[in-house]
Amino acid sequence: MIVRRGFLAGALSLPLVASAQTQESWEEKRQSQLRDDWPWLGRYAEENRQLLASGKKTNIVFMGDSITEGWRRQRQDFFKPGRVGRGISGQTTPQMVLRMMADVVALKPRYVHIMAATNDVAGNTGKITLAQTCDNFRMMTAIAQAHRIQVVLASVPPADHFPWRQGLETVKPIRAINVWLKNYAKTAGATWIDYWPVLADDKGAMKPGLATDGVHPTDQGYDLMATVIEPFLRARKI
Repeated sequence: MIVRRGFLAGALSLPLVASAQTQESWEEKRQSQLRDDWPWLGRYAEENRQLLASGKKTNIVFMGDSITEGWRRQRQDFFKPGRVGRGISGQTTPQMVLRMMADVVALKPRYVHIMAATNDVAGNTGKITLAQTCDNFRMMTAIAQAHRIQVVLASVPPADHFPWRQGLETVKPIRAINVWLKNYAKTAGATWIDYWPVLADDKGAMKPGLATDGVHPTDQGYDLMATVIEPFLRARKI
C-alpha cells in the first residue's frame, strides 16, 4: 500500500514537472530570441518577403504588440487584402522603433496604425519612463512620415492589472500615455483613434466580457474595436 501511494504521488507530480519543463523551455527560448534578435526582425521577415514578391498592394500596416497580434489571429476577416498585421506579443515601443523599416516602411503602405505601450507600462524590456515612451512614438511617427506614410495613433487599451506583473499600477500610466498621444496626434498631423469608449469601464478596466484576462480582447472586444476604426478605413477605401 505504501508503494502504491508513492507511485501515485510520483505519477501525480509528473504533469507539474512537465509543466515546469515546458515553462522553462519557453522562457529559455524567449531569452535566446531576445539575445539573438532583440527587436525580433526575423519574426515577419519571410512574410514580408513573400508579400513584396507577390506585388500585392499594402494599404495599412497594424504595428503593435500581442493585442495587435491577437486581432489578426482571432479576426482574420478584418485583415482583408491590403491590411497587414505586424503585432508581436510582449513587445515594447523601443523594439517597435527598430522594426519600423522592415515591417512597415519596406511594405510601402499608405497608412500605419500604431498601438503600443502596454508592455512599456509592464516593463517587459526594462524600466522605461513616460518621456521615453513618448519619444518612441515620436520616432515611429517621424520614420513613417519621412516615407510619406500617414500615421494613425491608437489609444493604449484599458487594463486595471497585468496578469504577468501582479500588483503593478496600470490605469494611471495608461491614461497619461493616452492623454499625451491624443495631444501629440494633433500637432504631428496624425489621426487619433480612441478605443476606450467601447472597451473601458469608468475605472479604466476592460468592460466585462471584452478581455480574456483583463488585457487581451475577446472576439467581442475586437469586434467593438473594429466599429471604431472601420469608418476611418472605409472612408479611405482601405
